[in-house]
Amino acid sequence: MMIQINNMSKAFESLQAVEDINLSVRKGSIYGLIGSNGAGKTTILKLLAGIYRQDKGDVTIYEQPVYENINLKDKVFFIPDQPFFFSQYTVKQMAAFYKNIYSGWNDKRFESLSEVFEMSINKKIHTFSKGVQRQAAFLLALSTMPDILLLDEPMDGLDPVVRKKVKNLLIHDVAEREMTILISSHNLREIEDMCDHIGIIHKGKLLMEKELDDLKSDIHKIQIAYKGKVPESVMEQLNPVHLEKRGSVMLCIVRGNEEELTAKIRNSNPVIFDLLPLTLEEIFIYEMEDLGYAIKNIFI
Repeated sequence: MMIQINNMSKAFESLQAVEDINLSVRKGSIYGLIGSNGAGKTTILKLLAGIYRQDKGDVTIYEQPVYENINLKDKVFFIPDQPFFFSQYTVKQMAAFYKNIYSGWNDKRFESLSEVFEMSINKKIHTFSKGVQRQAAFLLALSTMPDILLLDEPMDGLDPVVRKKVKNLLIHDVAEREMTILISSHNLREIEDMCDHIGIIHKGKLLMEKELDDLKSDIHKIQIAYKGKVPESVMEQLNPVHLEKRGSVMLCIVRGNEEELTAKIRNSNPVIFDLLPLTLEEIFIYEMEDLGYAIKNIFI
């Protein structure tokens, strides 16, 4: 594993920020760390960036401890919730600074991305809007050609067109260079189409960690209706996690193999049968209910 966190805890005075976290991220993966504000997501990112040092456990990249490891930090770029720039610096001056810091800095990439973002590189960054400052952060980050990109609420302040542009750039770097991304967000919809792996953190603890494909392949939304009474055998076989009745139509959330479920339902001769897509948010609602948590307490 490229990123490995084992039995890690971090406290700030009396506040236990994260506790006994075990987390692993493969090279070339886009990992979404999901949870409400204050859940501990930013703390994990800052530990991986080497800003904080854990109280207990291990935080490693390439099997090396992160804290005070200059060689590792050369390969990692962290964009915080509020990107930091030197006061009065232009984008071009910040680029010169990062060029001295990061050995992988690529001038051609900086020039091409400046055009992609339509960035005025000779203007002082503090005069930009919040959204344009965040674009400047992505421009600078991707120009360092990092192995690992750590993003804290990365899409805040970006309009839909720029969001799509940023997502495309990130996915391109993952595909082309096997860059690894760890994204912290409280917005499931924001990162649903980017991540291949998801971890849910709540009150400093990692509640769940799963591959997105595994999550989506094991749970389904089914809409069915019958002419007469609903066959009891069907309900017994489906054993729905959640059931809603809308007139004569039933909406079921069921677990299991899609082909096997489809065969069972078709054999019962329904008048209506539809297999509907589940959003990531819906999947987590039912997953978290299984674990005994109310979704509103985790994402709000």
